[in-house]
Amino acid sequence: MNKNTSIESSALQKRLRRAVGDAAFFDRKNRFEASYDGSKLSFLPDAVVRPRCEADIRRMLLLANRTRTPVTVRGGGSSLTGSASPLKGGWVLDLSGWTAIDLDAEQGLVDVQPGARIADIQSSVESGGWFYPPDPSSKAYSTIGGNIACNAGGMRGAKYGVTRDFVLALRGFLPTGDYVEWGGHYRKFACGYNIRDLWIGSEGTLGVVTGAVLKLLPKPESRWTLLSVFTDERAALMGVRSLLATRVFPSIVEFLDHRSVHCAERATDSVFFEHQAGRPVLLVEIDGSAEDLIERRKVVRKWARQYALATREAKTDSASERLWQVRRKCSGAMFELGNTKLNEDVVVPLARQVEFYEFLEELQRDSGLSAPTFGHAADGNFHVNIMYDREDREQSRQARNAVQRLMEKVVALGGTITGEHGIGLAKTPFLPIARNRAEIAAMRGIKKALDPNGILNPGKIFDRFQIWNHRPIEVRLPWDHR
Repeated sequence: MNKNTSIESSALQKRLRRAVGDAAFFDRKNRFEASYDGSKLSFLPDAVVRPRCEADIRRMLLLANRTRTPVTVRGGGSSLTGSASPLKGGWVLDLSGWTAIDLDAEQGLVDVQPGARIADIQSSVESGGWFYPPDPSSKAYSTIGGNIACNAGGMRGAKYGVTRDFVLALRGFLPTGDYVEWGGHYRKFACGYNIRDLWIGSEGTLGVVTGAVLKLLPKPESRWTLLSVFTDERAALMGVRSLLATRVFPSIVEFLDHRSVHCAERATDSVFFEHQAGRPVLLVEIDGSAEDLIERRKVVRKWARQYALATREAKTDSASERLWQVRRKCSGAMFELGNTKLNEDVVVPLARQVEFYEFLEELQRDSGLSAPTFGHAADGNFHVNIMYDREDREQSRQARNAVQRLMEKVVALGGTITGEHGIGLAKTPFLPIARNRAEIAAMRGIKKALDPNGILNPGKIFDRFQIWNHRPIEVRLPWDHR
């Protein structure tokens, strides 16, 4: 840094300090901790702001616009695509401390601040007999602000939908520093453009969320879980189609291919089905009233007898939780197959899932890499984990080619390149595969209209980022289970 740059930086620090006082942090420790997210792509910001009130946010945004300083909003930092990594430096707006949860038990609504973690929201509303269905695997760490930013889903998506389906209202600031409210404590509105839904899934590029009103459902009285093993992946995926055709409306249908199961079994030092070790499984859960589940269990058991090799049934909530260990263990256990994982959350139509998995087998043969795959089969959202050694030049090249082929294939099958992780930085090279020029131009036009100075989370979604040129930092995150 030359002398003039240093002077300019120091002067800007003073202006930020005057604007937000002790809410601004300039020490290296705070800046480094805000420099990366779950992608482990690290870019050091110049300052971290932990606002004490909405006035701090407004003053910071006004100053950022005057000085053209980039601002990246951060919650739990669990994004896997670099959405929360401050690519252009500037200031990180850390809202992880904004954790208020206010339940309206009469209306079945909950008013939350963006730093509230999903698990905390769920437990808070369930104590009042209500239910917030979206349940990303990172719910113990991820915040509602980040879930809104990426329109996160989770395992219950096929029956209940994703974050967007439960957001009634948002409040916060435009990138220009103007305060706005999109909706309120009511379930219907037809008052102008629906900019609320533009904010959802925009990855923090169109506004700063300071609060949200979420709608709730009555808490299901009962749930029942069944683990089934199949001869091969084709049989399992055909089984998904036949199960959905029964109209039992399962809340969860999780698919684990044989590689994922193998990793989970090694991690837990156990075999989930004697004499069927390492075969693909489906984890099915239904919920509802106790009376309703009586008939629906019969339907699912009949289905399993017809399509599965064997089953394990959970008769209690604790037994159900033990079965869910299959799903939770498989992701972290995959690092025995390589020191680097490309976790791609692609979406494929139900009718093309078998064809998709046949392509994955071909991809692994051609590349020489392992790609354990699991995911939410009922809504077609699969997590393809391309494993490789980043120190090996040839494996890195094969991984790069494999990702490109994967993205092209899912679009050719009528699917899309991301279901819940978003574009961030990691998927920017593939946006033109999933969206045409007119669609991207329309999105860029919206960005320009709401953020004329381009300060909010710049470099994300639209600008091509070469992830292969950036080595992830070596840091252990709370949700790492290696």
